[in-house]
Amino acid sequence: MNLPIALFFALLAFALTPWASPPAALVLGVAYALAFSQPAPARTRWATKTLLQASVVGLGFGMNLRSVLHAGADGFVYTAFSIAFALSVGWLLGRSFKVEKTTSYLVSVGTAICGGSAIAAVGPVVGAGQEEMSIALGTVFLLNSVALLIFPPIGHALGLGQTQFGLWAALAIHDTSSVVGAAVKYGAGALAVGTTVKLARALWIVPVCLATAARKRSGAKIHYPWFILFFALAAAINTALPSLAPAWGALNAAAKASLTATLFLIGTGISRATLAKVGPRPVAQGVSLWIIVGTVSLVLIRAGVIR
Repeated sequence: MNLPIALFFALLAFALTPWASPPAALVLGVAYALAFSQPAPARTRWATKTLLQASVVGLGFGMNLRSVLHAGADGFVYTAFSIAFALSVGWLLGRSFKVEKTTSYLVSVGTAICGGSAIAAVGPVVGAGQEEMSIALGTVFLLNSVALLIFPPIGHALGLGQTQFGLWAALAIHDTSSVVGAAVKYGAGALAVGTTVKLARALWIVPVCLATAARKRSGAKIHYPWFILFFALAAAINTALPSLAPAWGALNAAAKASLTATLFLIGTGISRATLAKVGPRPVAQGVSLWIIVGTVSLVLIRAGVIR
């Protein structure tokens, strides 16, 4: 086994460990791709698609439908409106910045719902390639890192209450893990509100994936994302059988590790030619959309429209 192949498997193994984070795995994958060519690209693409869908299903074991649906029922209208708003503005920005359609849609979905998890779920539905997935995920993870640093100080500077900050974090930060990280720094009340609202928002992955599949046709055949239904079933099982919580927790942890490893594989699908071709446009779209969504949601929360 030559050095590039040995390094590929070593990095893949590292991505499965608790020390690897999703952003770090993606960065390692991209770094590997820029230094070496991807070994066995056809097998890697198959493994990426399979692991991605299995990981999304496993994430369902970390959701309690009772608390999530309760929060979702309370905020159903503004959640639906905010997701539609983010997708619409994302489409307009994508056209303005001339971002490739699939990449633009993935960035918009990641911003509208729950970051990397939403991109991981929608990507296979729209037939996104590894390069498109890597660019969209990289954009979202970059903004997640920024949000962890700047949201708590902004919240304190504006005098946001615990509930207000929790709502703002859930609506304006992409990934659930980053919402939790920012809310923990702000307080227990913000953490409780932010986590519950964000998990309720994550359930919108299901209707958005189904709607996306219905709109995208390959010839005369519609490819429905059946794995999303298994995601919902996993959440239902976790809720119905709390006595088996350790088992569901283990499956959820395995899914998170699998998703991290998958992000490494996705990163290895990028190329210098793609980076040169795409340029900064997807990042410009993602940043602009994030600022608009964050600003509008903050104004509505402070005005008492969202509470």
